[in-house]
Amino acid sequence: MIISQRLLSVNGLSYTIRSAMETDAQQLSDLRLQIDGETENLDRERGEAFIDVQGFEDIIKTDAESPRNLFLVAVVQDRIVGFSRCAGVYLNRFAHKVEFGVCVSQDFWGYGIGKNLLQESVAWADANHITKMTLNVMETNEKAIELYKRFGFEIEGVLKNDKVLSDGNYYNTIIMGRFKMTGA
Repeated sequence: MIISQRLLSVNGLSYTIRSAMETDAQQLSDLRLQIDGETENLDRERGEAFIDVQGFEDIIKTDAESPRNLFLVAVVQDRIVGFSRCAGVYLNRFAHKVEFGVCVSQDFWGYGIGKNLLQESVAWADANHITKMTLNVMETNEKAIELYKRFGFEIEGVLKNDKVLSDGNYYNTIIMGRFKMTGA
């Protein structure tokens, strides 16, 4: 699905949040590779599950045409610095929900980009009668957990010893969900 773009200014940085376009594919491929190497909060290490330009073009095209998917980018001066995605499925028993994921370049942390990508996604879900959003977050990512709670997400479960990080230790993954009943 496509949304209208939104211009924001936070801590002196102006940026736009808009739907991804197929012409963004090269930047998205490069950015995802970069971000995977910047933090251990994500599922992948740098280079794992690499998505090339064609792969991103296909995802963007599918998401733009799907009423259950939303692919957003955050753009600073024509440079994509973050993105988020809501992905739904077409099985009838799961048609009411989407899974949310977000990535922001470390150079742009602290400007509300992740928060605003989440806010746009929640508004989109509410406007499109999607009653449940789910996500996974590392137990050590306390700032993200608190942000998600502010948007109505609750902890639904814990996957114990789910990930092993570069320090050799195992960490839990927190499963969170936001459920909003639509008008009857």
